[in-house]
Amino acid sequence: MTMQTELNTITSTMTELSARITTLVETEGNEMPPDVYSELVAAERTVGALLRRLTRVASRIV
Repeated sequence: MTMQTELNTITSTMTELSARITTLVETEGNEMPPDVYSELVAAERTVGALLRRLTRVASRIV
């Protein structure tokens, strides 16, 4: 497996994870305890930041 293929696979997995967390926050957020909601939103932001970095790295690989 090439580095590009591996990065694409990881990016794809992280994209799915990000979407799942966002859906959870948007659909269940009102029912969560405030501290759980805050942690989940923080995780959503962290995953989003990681996804942006992975995308940048993958675009630089030739």
